[in-house]
Amino acid sequence: MDNTASAEVALDPAIAQRLKKTPDGLVAAIAQQHDTGEVLMLGWMDEEALRRTLASGRATYYSRSRREYWRKGDTSGHIQEVRSVALDCDGDALLVQVDQTGAACHTGTRTCFDGRQLPLSGPDRPARTDRPARADEPATPTAKETTTDA
Repeated sequence: MDNTASAEVALDPAIAQRLKKTPDGLVAAIAQQHDTGEVLMLGWMDEEALRRTLASGRATYYSRSRREYWRKGDTSGHIQEVRSVALDCDGDALLVQVDQTGAACHTGTRTCFDGRQLPLSGPDRPARTDRPARADEPATPTAKETTTDA
């Protein structure tokens, strides 16, 4: 089998021209479950990773730490079959809609954001009262409950 043909094909120049890359040639790639809208993970792509993704229908990313390409699921079996790819209005981020098999996160969670919520409170941020708390989030006291009469 001759693999040279696919290696010689570059990303469509019209697409490459629209990309606004970091100084090291990368663009943020947000993976989203195509049917639920669930945000799964953030990876990085360069032109070659994007070309491989568009050509194969499987999400391919560039590992900044290992300095190599990795196709999601090749070792874990947790593949991402690509349904669509969109470039944002500024050209500096990609939305990769996928059909995720298994966990998207290397830690084994469904998404890279599961269980990692940050608190939304502080002196400059009023408490939200426009929605009820979800079952999985702790109740936040209202301003009235935290104020004491002296």
